[in-house]
Amino acid sequence: MNTPMNTATKSFASQADLEEKQVSFTRLSAHAWAYTAEGDPNTGIVIGDDCVLVVDTQATPVMAADVIRRIREVTDKPIRYVVLSHYHAVRVLGASAYRPEHIIASQDTFDLIVERGEQDKASEIGRFPRLFRNVESVPPGLTWPTLTFTGKMTLWLGKLEVQLLQLGRGHTKGDTVVWLPEERTLFSGDLVEFGATPYAGDAYFEDWPATLGRLAALQPAQLVPGRGAALGAPAQVKAGLDGTRAFVTELYAAVKAGAAVGEDLNAVYRRTYAALQPRYGQWVIFDHCLPFDVTRAFDEAVGHRDPRIWTAERDRQMWASLAS
Repeated sequence: MNTPMNTATKSFASQADLEEKQVSFTRLSAHAWAYTAEGDPNTGIVIGDDCVLVVDTQATPVMAADVIRRIREVTDKPIRYVVLSHYHAVRVLGASAYRPEHIIASQDTFDLIVERGEQDKASEIGRFPRLFRNVESVPPGLTWPTLTFTGKMTLWLGKLEVQLLQLGRGHTKGDTVVWLPEERTLFSGDLVEFGATPYAGDAYFEDWPATLGRLAALQPAQLVPGRGAALGAPAQVKAGLDGTRAFVTELYAAVKAGAAVGEDLNAVYRRTYAALQPRYGQWVIFDHCLPFDVTRAFDEAVGHRDPRIWTAERDRQMWASLAS
C-alpha cells in the first residue's frame, strides 16, 4: 500500500518551497487576460471600454505591482474594480496596490472576513511564505470589500457586460465567478484548478460537484482557473472542470469510506493519500494541500457542516498529527 511521505521529516506545509515560477500574461478573448505562474495563484484581468477590472489580487502589494506592470503594457485605462473570488489571504492582500474605486465581494465572503479573516491571514502566511513575497508591504489589517452582493451583480465597463455570479458553494461558501457572456469567458477562482491540487480546507464537498455543473452549464469557451494554465478552448475548459470534479469527488468518497468504518483522521488520511496519489500526486502542491483537504472532508463526513476556522496553531497541530 502506498503511504504518504513522512511529514515529520520535511518543513511544515510548504515552507520549504522557495522556487520562483515563470509568469505568463495571456490574452484569452477580446477583453480578457490571464496572469498565471505555473500553479501559483492566478489573477484575471478584464479590460473594458473605459476601465479595467481585476479578479483576485495576488498576496502582497509588491506582487500585485507585477500584475499592474503587465496591465500597463496593454492599456492605460484606470483600474476601477477589484473582485475577490473568495476571502483567502493569498487572493486579497495585494488589493491596496491597485487603488481601485471599489473592491467587490459576495456578502458571504464579507461575512467570512469578519468571522475568520485575521486567523486566516496568519495561517496562510505561515503555511506558504513564498506566496507572500515582501509581506511587509501589506497594510495593517484586512482587505475589506466596499461593495457586496448576493447571487448576482452586473457591471458595465462601457458597453462590456461583466457578471459576478454566486453559483453555489465549493471552495468556500462565498465563491464568486466572473463571467463575460458575450465572449463566453469565465474567471472561476479556486472553484476550478488545472494541473494544480484543489485546496479544500474551507470547502463544502457535498456542494462542490453541483456547483461545477452550474459553471459547465454556462458553456464557457475560455476559463481562467484559480491555479494552473489559462484554458483557451472548450475542450481544455472541460478538462479543467472534469479534473477538479474528479479530485473532489474521489477524495470525499475515500474519506467517507474510512469514516464509515470508524477510522480516525490519521488512518483516513493514509487511506485517501494511497487512493489519490497515483492519479493526482504530480499535481502542483499535492502534498501541501492533501492534509488540509482530508481534515476538512473528515469533518464534513462526520457531521460538521461548516468548516472550522484554521489558525496557525491548528495548522501545526494537524500537520504533526498526520506525521505520526
